[in-house]
Amino acid sequence: MKPPGPEEARLRASDLHVFASSCTLHGLGHVFGPGRLTVRRGLWAVAVLLSVATFLYQVADRVSYYQEFHHQTALDERESHRLTFPAITLCNINPLRRSRLTHNDLHWAGPALLGLDPAEHTAFLRALGRPPAPPGFMPSPTFDMAQLYARAGHTLDDMLLDCSYRGQPCGPENFTAIFTRMGQCYTFNSGADGAELLTITKGGAGNGLEIMLDVQQEEYLPMWKDMEETLFEVGIRVQIHSQEEPPLIDQLGFGVAPGYQTFVSCQQQQLSFLPPPWGDCSSVSLDPDFEPEPSDPPGPPSTSSSPPYSLTGCRLVCETRYVARKCGCRMMHMPGSAPVCSPQQHKDCASAALDAMQRKDACACPNPCASTRYAKELSMVRIPSRAAARYLARKFNRSEAYIAENVLVLDIFFEALNYELVEQKKAYEMSALLGDIGGQMGLFIGASLLTILEILDYLCEVFQDRVLGYFWNRRRSQKHSSTNLASHPSLCRHQDSLCLPPHLLPCHALQSFAIFTPIKS
Repeated sequence: MKPPGPEEARLRASDLHVFASSCTLHGLGHVFGPGRLTVRRGLWAVAVLLSVATFLYQVADRVSYYQEFHHQTALDERESHRLTFPAITLCNINPLRRSRLTHNDLHWAGPALLGLDPAEHTAFLRALGRPPAPPGFMPSPTFDMAQLYARAGHTLDDMLLDCSYRGQPCGPENFTAIFTRMGQCYTFNSGADGAELLTITKGGAGNGLEIMLDVQQEEYLPMWKDMEETLFEVGIRVQIHSQEEPPLIDQLGFGVAPGYQTFVSCQQQQLSFLPPPWGDCSSVSLDPDFEPEPSDPPGPPSTSSSPPYSLTGCRLVCETRYVARKCGCRMMHMPGSAPVCSPQQHKDCASAALDAMQRKDACACPNPCASTRYAKELSMVRIPSRAAARYLARKFNRSEAYIAENVLVLDIFFEALNYELVEQKKAYEMSALLGDIGGQMGLFIGASLLTILEILDYLCEVFQDRVLGYFWNRRRSQKHSSTNLASHPSLCRHQDSLCLPPHLLPCHALQSFAIFTPIKS
């Protein structure tokens, strides 16, 4: 018996009965086995179809659940032997010192900052204990608000009476000047200009930053009229934040009052959020000098040396863009390259525009994908005690009443060397989806990934035999016909004559052929 040829082997490989008998898909051999249709085979077919339908339903349900991109939030408490100390920003609630204001300052910034009319300058100077403007006084042709706050604001050299970090002395050189909406402020452990960040290795009071400050109440501006910016309190505004986050101290800072020692116990919290489609966090730094049009597609992440994305940084950039678009300038605490608003622009446009924007909360800023914040617990005790009042008055060459009304102590420390980790995680990973599909596949149809490869291999055999085989057989039959036609003997003897088969020759040619043929008896 001859072994089967390649064609017969291909036909056998593509035969459904052969495939069903060797396929690892459960039940397929009982449905497509040899023989006639029976009740048993029909029941097997129904069972296989129901199993496949249930499997496909479960797969569709799992895929639909995966495409909803659920997430879950995990809270974990972790220990650490060393933590980075936060940045501490301090602002005196009084933005300008009365002794540093000049006639030129009142001319330019009086209406914007103090609500003074030009006719009230003399009376205000009298309240400051200053002489009126000399005759022929001429204001400067230009005026810089940032220079005003840098020159007339409270300086840390005058306010800082004592400073220690982890028991080691510190001073104004450990602080960085920064502009906020409250004027010139100072940040401890800012990490600016590549400075190494300070760390802490022990928790508890006395193991952090402890400073003694003089709020200088005698330098506070007198109350002239009730305005929206009028401040009735005295003390220091403080914000504890990470180095990647600019201070928003006018909204997020807490107050520290003179006559008290304030203890601030901190606990670090590290937050991790998921980007779309599982969450809505962002890590793309924004450029305050560029505002995309609504029709423009979002650009790639900034590769410049801009600070990392943060929630307060995004709000600050949003406010900068809004004020720059409305007023053509930026306020002194805002980033960017737009010109600083003049006092008139500050009064007529910038301050009102910023207040209106903050009231309606027009900035849509997503959470950062990674951020650090600090939970705080505050407690206070009165200072100075009767026993210490005379000593402090003698040490700082002030009266006891001045010490009680102007001096405060701020002690900021970590409660313990542990931190909270708040992390968003994907509730349904791709591996879980594949595991569920594999489990449903094994449970309902008894198949695996190799079974899918078997089905694909069978479909390739069917395509090769049914489709490609059809065109191959058709071409072979056409080639066979052409070969048979060319194998007939030619009746033409000359190379240039037309060679035709005998049944296609004309009649006169056959007659001539018969004439010259001898007749045998």
